[in-house]
Amino acid sequence: MYKNLLIVGYVWPEPESSAAGSRMLQIIELFQSKNYNITFASPCAKNDNAFNLESIQVTQIPIELNNSSFDVFVKKLNPNVVLFDRFMMEEQFGWRVAEQCPNALRILDTEDLHGLRKGRQLALKANKPFGLEYLFNDTSKREIASIYRCDLTLIISEVEMDLLELKFKVPKTILCYLPFLLEKIATSDIEKLPRFESRKHFISIGNFLHEPNYNAVLYLKETIWPLIRKQLPKAELHVYGAYVSQKVTQLHNEKTGFLVKGFAKDVSSVMQISKICLAPIRFGAGLKGKLVDAMTYGTPCVTTRIGAEGMFGELDPNGFIEDDPQEFADKCVALYINEKLWIEKQKNGFKIINQRFQKEQFNSVFIDRIEEIIKHLENHRLSNFTGQMLQHQSMQSTKYMSKWIEGKNK
Repeated sequence: MYKNLLIVGYVWPEPESSAAGSRMLQIIELFQSKNYNITFASPCAKNDNAFNLESIQVTQIPIELNNSSFDVFVKKLNPNVVLFDRFMMEEQFGWRVAEQCPNALRILDTEDLHGLRKGRQLALKANKPFGLEYLFNDTSKREIASIYRCDLTLIISEVEMDLLELKFKVPKTILCYLPFLLEKIATSDIEKLPRFESRKHFISIGNFLHEPNYNAVLYLKETIWPLIRKQLPKAELHVYGAYVSQKVTQLHNEKTGFLVKGFAKDVSSVMQISKICLAPIRFGAGLKGKLVDAMTYGTPCVTTRIGAEGMFGELDPNGFIEDDPQEFADKCVALYINEKLWIEKQKNGFKIINQRFQKEQFNSVFIDRIEEIIKHLENHRLSNFTGQMLQHQSMQSTKYMSKWIEGKNK
């Protein structure tokens, strides 16, 4: 069987800017380890932060939205596996792949559940408890439809797997748990990390195009940091992230130690000299790359229940999980001044990375499942009647809207 994979990317991967970029490279590496030839196509404009995929032997192809040129391209490429990066790309290109390459296995990588993130944002804005009335929003409806139209969907968090099965009643046969795929942290690497006494200050990091990250920094500025600063008047918070806008830079305040540093070219260097990582995330979904970085570089973290979701399993966290701002601040201070507690939490982080996210645990199982579905693709699709129904022409508003736009642009 020839092994050609087409990835339709929402954006070009930016591993230094976002966890989504890092995860995409992990998936690419996984497929390459099983001898897949990979083409990455995206309608997004490329910027300087984009990773050069050709440096790892991945073909890069620009494509257009609402243009039948994609039909010609994908039919000629004739991939046997197509992976859509987020449901928006499946909406745009899934029907074209189904028409031109009906025997290609269609995979959706959600990155995180966008409908869950949106629902939590709506509940926070309304200052009300999160419930089904917020979860079952329009974004969720589009995303779940996309999941059903695909043959397999990658879910990054165990919590989101449970949510899809229990709340949305999505069959497990079309879902696959695939978290971050990481290398083991060796003892020799741990011994090279700066120790408690040589670290100082707090760090917060995240791509500011991602709304939960900006909201968390604003929450730090207005609510949590003043509570920490009251107890640690000489401490500083260093805020890093790509795509810093004016609304972010105006939060910078030397007097209060709230320092907006901007894009970190090397996360490892800024994370491992920091004493504590702060992640007071109030809405969002998926796994938090900043927590993975913190654990990898031995930096204990204080986060919220949403921030911690799906990260630790049954293991003790690499810090504390607090939603109350005063408790959050108090735990930050305790970690900052108590070396014994700090070391204990740091060790938890290494254990979490090495026990929960080792790529060897998932790679072969994932690829074997893909190849098994390919062998029995017709039967697999017959067991997903809802997916067949959503492929019916009367359900494909995105297809006909796309055709209308294309005709209008001629």
